[in-house]
Amino acid sequence: MSERMVRQFCQMVQIDSESGHEARFLAWLLDEVRGMGAEATLDGYGNLIARFPAIGSSAAEPILLSCHADTVKPGVGIEPVVGADGIIRSAGDTILGADDKAGIAEVLEALRTAPVRPPIEFAVSRQEEVGLLGVKAMDFSLLTAKRGFLMDNDTLETIVVGGPTYVTLDVEVKGRSAHAGMEPERGINAIRAAAKAIAALPLGRLGPQTTANVGVIQGGMIRNGVPAACTFLAECRSADHAEAMTLAEEMTATIRREVEAAGAGVEIAVDEKCRAVTIPDDAWSVQIARRALAKVGIDAKPLFMTGFTEASIYNNRGIEMAVVGIFARNEHSTEECIAVADMEKATAMLLEIFRLTAA
Repeated sequence: MSERMVRQFCQMVQIDSESGHEARFLAWLLDEVRGMGAEATLDGYGNLIARFPAIGSSAAEPILLSCHADTVKPGVGIEPVVGADGIIRSAGDTILGADDKAGIAEVLEALRTAPVRPPIEFAVSRQEEVGLLGVKAMDFSLLTAKRGFLMDNDTLETIVVGGPTYVTLDVEVKGRSAHAGMEPERGINAIRAAAKAIAALPLGRLGPQTTANVGVIQGGMIRNGVPAACTFLAECRSADHAEAMTLAEEMTATIRREVEAAGAGVEIAVDEKCRAVTIPDDAWSVQIARRALAKVGIDAKPLFMTGFTEASIYNNRGIEMAVVGIFARNEHSTEECIAVADMEKATAMLLEIFRLTAA
């Protein structure tokens, strides 16, 4: 089992699919799942939706499995290497792409080897890493499942049951250029105005499940010029939707007040990326996942994660989704790796999920 899965995983990560450039990989995957007997298509946004028939099961209701096709940068020219220690790593200065192609490989292997399974719907989205864009644009009319499992947690020891409201603020500060040595008084320093706004923002951990951050600032072109423009990217998130939205409003007001007090103008684009949602610890998908993980010797615990996953979109669309692990390590870095033994455990978990839901 593992040799085929590892071989296919290594094949997949060598097909470049950085966010926004997943088309070639998804076309490959479409052919692959059709070759496995699925009815499959790409929706209008390019997400893959596949349906696999039941095997040895009279269950009528399908379960949904979901992964994402895209990787973060640097993800072009990945060269996977399977070490003597059973760890798969990238040979070069790239990520490995285990997030989330290990999840896809594990799902495909489980589908190939399952002695029994209920009807399965398999959704593979685009552009997850840049704001869940694919799943937000997914054609949900192509899905009939009402519950399932998102394969996108790093560890098998936790089952993610919820995520926060996540709001982004893209800020453009507009000042006025001038020569910094000859006539600085004629200018309005956009960097200074942005800095005053950032310094006034509440940042960091603001409560048990509420945070705010400024992660990027860019501005200016030359040392001896008063900069006319500066941009920065901020965010806030909270398990309490109302609290997140109030915080976003307060951050917006603070930015506008401080920038305008410095004599500059400002444009702020606010975007609610996903809305807080939590499923109960005793939800069907959580209990099935816990039983399946117990079968492979893991006592998994439900977890609310202040990061966010596609499960938030599914759950807000009425599809109960728990997030289970693929066992990738050091995701989003050139140190990303995954153990073959852990991929086998994740596959065994899926096979047990199929057995438990096939009745």
